[in-house]
Amino acid sequence: MLNVTATLEKYYKSTASFFRKLIVIALIITIVPVILLRWVPPLTSALMVNKSISSVCSGSKTYKTRHKWTPLDKISKYAIIAVIASEDQTFLEHFGFDFESISDAMKKHLRGKRLRGASTISQQVAKNLFLWPGRSYARKGLEAYFTVLIEAIWPKKRILEVYLNIAEFGDCVFGVGAASEVFFKKPPSKLSLSEAAILAAVLPNPTVLHANRPSSYLIRRQAWILEQIYQLGGTACFKDNQ
Repeated sequence: MLNVTATLEKYYKSTASFFRKLIVIALIITIVPVILLRWVPPLTSALMVNKSISSVCSGSKTYKTRHKWTPLDKISKYAIIAVIASEDQTFLEHFGFDFESISDAMKKHLRGKRLRGASTISQQVAKNLFLWPGRSYARKGLEAYFTVLIEAIWPKKRILEVYLNIAEFGDCVFGVGAASEVFFKKPPSKLSLSEAAILAAVLPNPTVLHANRPSSYLIRRQAWILEQIYQLGGTACFKDNQ
């Protein structure tokens, strides 16, 4: 009996030690990249890689990722405030999660309406930069984990900079630098307010909505974003100390 107890105790200790090491390794391989990416521009993102792999698997020979890293100070402030107005109006105030929007979305869903996304810019960065597409609980849990890491380690300006450089603005067009050149034939620093708003307007569905061929729906959404920008106080609401 004593031998069985000793064997079980040794097994439990060995298992606990294994899981402790596993947790430490998991923390290292997730925290270190987030720390490095506070300063180092990401060469690609999980979303870009996934899209490229999907195109190869589908046999497409024309797919080509267009992506160009652009520092935040080389991006028009119109583009900065446009994505805030469109995607996350409390971005400068929250710590990664907009619980009011999440609660509102859930209430509307319970009343029979389609469940809409309530992801913040920080959550979108976590998802697009590090994770695979999907709606599983495991992926959502990892998204929340990376969101907490990003908000804890990166300043708000860095989160915006990465978001503007990895967001998909068109089919295989990633980042405002590539989008500005592809759709408007100009550098992102020269984007006008209306151009920035139309780019922000495509973000919910960039493979269907086209900034250079705007539908009536996209024009209405652009107008709504412009109205939100004015209500937020224009580019003045983007503080240099964030």
